[in-house]
Amino acid sequence: MRTLLPLVLLAVAYAALSFLVTNSYYQLVMTLVLIWASFGLAWNLFSGYTGLISFGHAVFFGLGAYFTALGQIYFDLTPWLLIPVAALVGGAAGLLIGALTFRLRSHYFALAMLAYPLAILNVFMWLGYQELTIPMKHKDAVLYMQFTDGRMYTLLAIGMTFAIVVLSQAVERSRFGMALIAIKQNEAAAEAAGINTLVWKLRAITLSGAVTGAIGAFYVMVLLVVTPESVFGMLVSAQALTVTMFGGVGTVWGPLIGAAILIPTSQILQAKLGAQFPGIEGVIYGLAIVVVILVAPEGIFWRVRDKWRKRSGAPAIAEAVATDVPVAAEPLPPAVTPQAGGEIILSVRNLSKSFGGLKAVQNVSFDVQRGSILGIIGPNGAGKTTLFNLLNGFQHPDAGEVRLDGRDVFGVTPHRLCEAGVGRTFQVMRPFARLSVADNVIIGAYVRAANDAEARAHAADAIARVGLTSVAHRVASELTTKELRLMELARALAGAPRLLLLDETLAGLGANEAAEVVTVLRALAKQGITIVIIEHTMHTMVRLVDRFVVLDHGAVLVEDTPQAITRDSRVIEAYLGTKWSAHA
Repeated sequence: MRTLLPLVLLAVAYAALSFLVTNSYYQLVMTLVLIWASFGLAWNLFSGYTGLISFGHAVFFGLGAYFTALGQIYFDLTPWLLIPVAALVGGAAGLLIGALTFRLRSHYFALAMLAYPLAILNVFMWLGYQELTIPMKHKDAVLYMQFTDGRMYTLLAIGMTFAIVVLSQAVERSRFGMALIAIKQNEAAAEAAGINTLVWKLRAITLSGAVTGAIGAFYVMVLLVVTPESVFGMLVSAQALTVTMFGGVGTVWGPLIGAAILIPTSQILQAKLGAQFPGIEGVIYGLAIVVVILVAPEGIFWRVRDKWRKRSGAPAIAEAVATDVPVAAEPLPPAVTPQAGGEIILSVRNLSKSFGGLKAVQNVSFDVQRGSILGIIGPNGAGKTTLFNLLNGFQHPDAGEVRLDGRDVFGVTPHRLCEAGVGRTFQVMRPFARLSVADNVIIGAYVRAANDAEARAHAADAIARVGLTSVAHRVASELTTKELRLMELARALAGAPRLLLLDETLAGLGANEAAEVVTVLRALAKQGITIVIIEHTMHTMVRLVDRFVVLDHGAVLVEDTPQAITRDSRVIEAYLGTKWSAHA
């Protein structure tokens, strides 16, 4: 790994420094820096990569701490055994809490997470565990992790932090991390690309909870005393969140930087001024958050990195995964060649959806032949995008029937439809803005790929098919509108779809740019990929599609060939009004 050598050197330097520190309090502070850096890394594994802010990670920390303390007090178990088991406890708690809470979004999720540690705090108070002290084991100090030399705790903390950093980097550069970053940047696009967002979020919070539980277990062995407030209190979660936000969210360096600055500052000021200014530790964290919001909203690491790149002229890269841009690959499995007999790939019958009293889609029925291009047109508010959302699983139909290759897919979720062979682009573009073009498309390839190498091969082929190979290394936020449209198309193609649902792919493009995209779509159709496209630009659509379905007020107005549609008075009236239809 690229950052492994600097981490090894940093760990050796920190260990050497710890042996130079003779003051026991400062030695404890050095250990606490690593504990809170590790806690920040664990928080980052979930919140930093998914974007779901957790104010409740203290619940995993506290459960690990209390599990270890109670295991020693009542069962005389060694912490070398209790710490790994505490990780299992934290992971199980993460899985349970995630299953209960992921129905909520944005600030509702954050507030719900805050409730868990506060509730558990009161449970432990009610049980009579206001303060637990670990029994002293002078004869078996090593077995019970009770060292007289505080430097031993620092060395153990160095090993723990190093292991968590390596774990974080492994996650960051894997399919796991790519899925989490995609969820963070655009959850709807991630679902459409075949990512089961609920499953990946559950995996993330389970892993994060497990790591946090182990850290809490080690923390109680360093202090040898535990109270509900010290491990479940609001300041506990706030510290993990603050050191990560201050240093930089979504990177392993952020928690390390934040802990190295904030923990010594808060601990030393608390020791020297805590008697005169009670709660000064909380003030430090509050000020740190204010400073970060005003000066570097993404944290010190990203601020410094972006400034360095601007000065050095270095090109921007992906947020987390430095994927080599593939330049050659085996072609994707070819789609089925169009059949002259008109085999039906998608059949829609009486599909309906209402929002209160508004009938957005009313009894819509049509068939799509394999290898054809079907255009869905209609005036604004006709129900076109709602129809796509019903076909793609983003909204659940009230009634009707949808069959893909004869299989009932009525109300199936977006990621399952992607697995079944349905690709989707969006009216409002949904790129993973801080990832490169190659990484954006690789995310779409994972739904078909057995491993990372295969995903890169599929992505390279998809990028080449839309003509973006020359910009595959660029970050999506730097692309033009045409390039973004083609990148979304490539992301859908990378999953080897049998059917593409394209929602206003030509929107925002000039005439020449639209002509280039149309050329790409025609080439895809010749390769046997079936396309259903929504578009407003009639003169372009007439040259592209095989048949039209015209919607008006949520219902099918007419279905026919382009030549017939352009002369149909009902279509002219729907688009231009009664006055114009008289001249058709």
